[in-house]
Amino acid sequence: MANLFLFITRSFFKLSSFSCLLLFLFSFSSFTSTEAYDPLDPNGNITIKWDIMSWTPDGYVAVVTIYNFQQYRHIQAPGWTLGWKWAKKEVIWSMMGGQTTEQGDCSKFKGNIPHCCKKDPTVVDLLPGTPYNQQIANCCKGGVLNSWVQDPTTAASSFQLSVGQAGTTNKTVRVPKNFTLKAPGPGYTCGPAKIVKPSRFVTADKRRVTQALMTWNVTCTYSQFLAQKTPSCCVSLSSFYNETIVPCPQCACGCQNTSQSGSCVDPKAPHIASVVSAAGKNNLAPLVQCTSHMCPVRIHWHVKLNYKEYWRVKVTITNFNYNMNYTQWNLVMQHPNFDNLTQIFSFNYKALTPYTGINDTAMLWGVKFYNDLLSQAGPLGNVQSELLFRKDKSTFTFEKGWAFPRRIYFNGDNCVMPPPDAYPWLPNASSHQLISTLSLLTTLVAAMAFLFGYT
Repeated sequence: MANLFLFITRSFFKLSSFSCLLLFLFSFSSFTSTEAYDPLDPNGNITIKWDIMSWTPDGYVAVVTIYNFQQYRHIQAPGWTLGWKWAKKEVIWSMMGGQTTEQGDCSKFKGNIPHCCKKDPTVVDLLPGTPYNQQIANCCKGGVLNSWVQDPTTAASSFQLSVGQAGTTNKTVRVPKNFTLKAPGPGYTCGPAKIVKPSRFVTADKRRVTQALMTWNVTCTYSQFLAQKTPSCCVSLSSFYNETIVPCPQCACGCQNTSQSGSCVDPKAPHIASVVSAAGKNNLAPLVQCTSHMCPVRIHWHVKLNYKEYWRVKVTITNFNYNMNYTQWNLVMQHPNFDNLTQIFSFNYKALTPYTGINDTAMLWGVKFYNDLLSQAGPLGNVQSELLFRKDKSTFTFEKGWAFPRRIYFNGDNCVMPPPDAYPWLPNASSHQLISTLSLLTTLVAAMAFLFGYT
C-alpha cells in the first residue's frame, strides 16, 4: 500500500511539472516584453537616408528619404512623424514634399523668415492633392508607407529641405542627433546617424550617374512592447471534427472595466452610432466592442474539410475596433504545411523564408479594391478566405493540434494564441488530453484518505 501511495505521488508531481512547463511555453509564445527582435523578419527595419545634394551660401539642400524595409509591417494613416535635434544652430529655410509641425521662434530674423527655427523640428508628410510646385518624388501620401512585400514601389517617402546656419563642406557639416520616428504612435527606436558612402543616382535615360555630396543613414527598429502595453489581436480556433470552438483567451488584450463607463461599446446598445461618434474619430486609441478578450482584432482559424489528398482551412479576420478602418492590412501565419499550400482564395499570398530551407511562414493580404480594407467594427467589419493544403503523408495529422497555426501576426503585431491544451482534439484522442491539476489533486487526496482509513 505504501508503494501505491508513492506511485500516485510521483505521478502527480510529474504531471504537475509538465503542466507548468506548458504554461511557461504558452506564456513565452504570447506577448512578452522581450519581443524587440522579430524572428520572422530578422533584417526588417526603417532606414532614413539623408542626401546632401548641393551647397548654399550658409548651408545645404538635402533630400531625406524614409525606406520601409520591413516585409510585413507598414505605416498607415495618419502616417509617419520624423524628428531630430540639430547639432549646431541650424534652421530650415524652406521645404518641399513635407513640412514641420511648428515654426518655432524666428523673431531674430528680418526679411526672409525661415520655415522652422526649432532646435528639435518635427516633420510630417504632405497630403495627397498638394500643388505640384510643392511636391518632389515619393512625397505627399499623408505619411502612409506600404510594407516591402505588399508593394515596394510605395514603401518609401521623401521630402526636401534647405538648411541654413550649417556647415558648407563635408568637414564642417554636423549630422543631426536624437532621431525619433512615430508611425503614427510609439514603437520605433532609432540609432545614431552614420556617415556612409554617398548615394548614386541614375538619370532617366540611364546614360549618366550622379551622386550625393554627402550621405548619412539612420536605422530604426520596431518593438511591439514599446508600441503598446497590451496586445492588439488574438486567435480563436475550431474544426469540423470537434464541436468545441476555442475562443480567444479571456482578457487577452485587457479586461472590461466595469467601474468605468466607456471602456468598451456594447453592440446591442441603442444609439450606438452616436456613442462611437462622440468618442472621436481622430483618437488613435482603440474603441473596442465589449468582448471577453477585449482585442481590437480577432483572427479565426477553422479546419473546414478533409479530403483524401488535401485539407481545407477557412481564415476570418474580424474588426472589433470602432475607431479604425485597417487599410492595406496583412497577416503572417506560421504552419509546417505552408510548404504545400496549393490554392488560396480571395487573398494575396507570398511565402516568407527568413531562414533558408524552411518554408513554413506565409504572408497574406487583401486584393486591391476588393478586400484590402478591413472596415471598422460592425456588419462589414470582417474579411475571410480559404486555404487548400496538399497533405504530406510523412507529417500530416489531425492529432495533438497539428492542424492549427504556430504563430499569427496581424499588421506586424504578434497575436495572443489559446493555450495548447485547449486546442480542439480528435474525438478518439481524449486519452491524450492532459489531466487537470484539480483532478490529480482529488485523486491524491482520495488515495491518502483510503490509505489512512485502511490503516
